Amino acid sequence: MTTTTTEQSRPRTALVTGASSGIGEAIARELAAGGMTVAVHGRDEERTRAVAAGIERDGGRAVPIVADLSASAAGVRAFASGARELLGGHVDVLVNNAGVYPGGPTESLPDDVLDALLATNVRAPHVLVGALAPAMAARGGGTVVNIGSWMARVGVPFMALYPATKAAVEQLTRAWAAEYGPRGVRVVTVAPGATATPGNAGSADVLAAMTQGTPAGVPVQPIDIARAVRWAVSDEAAFLHGGTIDVDGGIASTRLR
Repeated sequence: MTTTTTEQSRPRTALVTGASSGIGEAIARELAAGGMTVAVHGRDEERTRAVAAGIERDGGRAVPIVADLSASAAGVRAFASGARELLGGHVDVLVNNAGVYPGGPTESLPDDVLDALLATNVRAPHVLVGALAPAMAARGGGTVVNIGSWMARVGVPFMALYPATKAAVEQLTRAWAAEYGPRGVRVVTVAPGATATPGNAGSADVLAAMTQGTPAGVPVQPIDIARAVRWAVSDEAAFLHGGTIDVDGGIASTRLR
């Protein structure tokens, strides 16, 4: 479908889930700095509003939207509809960043934790793409970026289900690229490595040890992921369909010692 002149001239919009801190916040700020109007999603109202307000103070355009993506599928669809309305009726870029990552021995993982992992990390992206990608295609184009993980391709003890959800995200990316790509919607994965975020600030020593033997030698920073996402949604990445961009310092593909 050909994009109209009016569509080409209007500002692009983006919905970034899990954007009240860490990687998601960095992505929201980077996309807003590039001229997009960004819907900043989070579960905590105060933090979510603070990120959106900070973007506005820096000269960008942002709106906060608070929701729990582990809610029912119907609730996630209502969230998608609300985000689209806040963004003026169209979502050009969807970044599926929200995720939970509890671990522990498989035999003792609580059922509610299992449900939360599957609901937030797999079901929510699936519902959001189903709710938003068809309209992107009808308008002539759009981009979906799924945030994966280096752990999707590495076996780690006491952390079975979280990497499995990220492996599912990579497969969904491939399938959605085949499903929506011919209709103008690009779908890609950006896979972070061991990343220093506010959520794991208490594990700085562990992150340092994990990344010491990588080519980068230090943990990934949220801005590194955000810059990759910014490129992935740009016209420069027009031929990126279904692939995974590893922004991991080499942790998943190299061994130095």
